[in-house]
Amino acid sequence: MFRVAGVATRRQTALMTLEDTIDAIDWSAVRSQLLETGVGETGRILSVRDCRALRAAYGRSDLFRKKIVMARHGFGAGEYQYFKNPLPPIVEVIRRRCHERLAPLANEMAELLNTPRRWPETLEELSALCAEAGQASPTPLLLRYGPGDYNCLHQDIYGEIAFPLQLAIQLSDPMTEFEGGAFVAVENRPRMQSRATAVSPAIGAGVVFATREKPRRGAKGWSRSTLRHGVSTVTRGERYTLGVIFHDAA
Repeated sequence: MFRVAGVATRRQTALMTLEDTIDAIDWSAVRSQLLETGVGETGRILSVRDCRALRAAYGRSDLFRKKIVMARHGFGAGEYQYFKNPLPPIVEVIRRRCHERLAPLANEMAELLNTPRRWPETLEELSALCAEAGQASPTPLLLRYGPGDYNCLHQDIYGEIAFPLQLAIQLSDPMTEFEGGAFVAVENRPRMQSRATAVSPAIGAGVVFATREKPRRGAKGWSRSTLRHGVSTVTRGERYTLGVIFHDAA
C-alpha cells in the first residue's frame, strides 16, 4: 500500500525525497501568513499518487485505532479515523520533518505570547512530554467528507500538552473531485469582530494553522487571539484530508 514499487531501497529514496520536499517549503512565507491570519499555505507536499494511496488506506481497518462519525458527537457531518502506531512511513516522515521545521516558530509564538513553555526540537522529545502527561495515543488522522458533510469550528486539544501548530494536507482535487469543502479558520480578536480565513488547497498541498491561539500585532504590541478551524459544506463529490497533529492524545 505504502511501498514504492515494492522495493525497500526505492521506498527509502521516496521518503528521502519527501523530506527534501518539506525542507524546500518557503517556511518564511508560512511564518508570515501564520502571524497574520493563523493560517499558512505550504504548497505541494505529496504527489497525486501518494494522495490516492492514502485515500485508499481509509478502508484498511488494520491501520487505525479509532473511528469517529461526526454527527454522533455534534461535530458536523462526515467521519474520520485516527492512525495507530506504527504510523505509515509517509505519515511518520511528514509528522517528524514538519515538526522540526515548525518547532522554532512555535517557540517564537510562545515568546510573543509571553508563554513560559518552550517546545522541543524533535518529535521524539515532544512525544516523551506527552507520555509524561498521560498522552500516548497517536493523533494523525484521515478525514472523509461526502455531499452535505462539514466540520464544525473546533480546536484539537487532547490533554495538557498541545503543540501550538498543526497541518492538514488535501488528498482530493478541488478542481475535479469535489466542490465546496473549504478549510476555514476563525480568529477571535480581543475587542474586535472575528476574522475568517478560507482556503482551498490543491491536491497534495498543505495548510499549517494555529491549534488554539496565535499572536496578533496591534498598536500597543502583541496580544493573544484564539483560533478555531473547520470545513465548509461539501456540495459535490468526496473530500479526503490527512490531518497531522503533533501532540499525542490521552
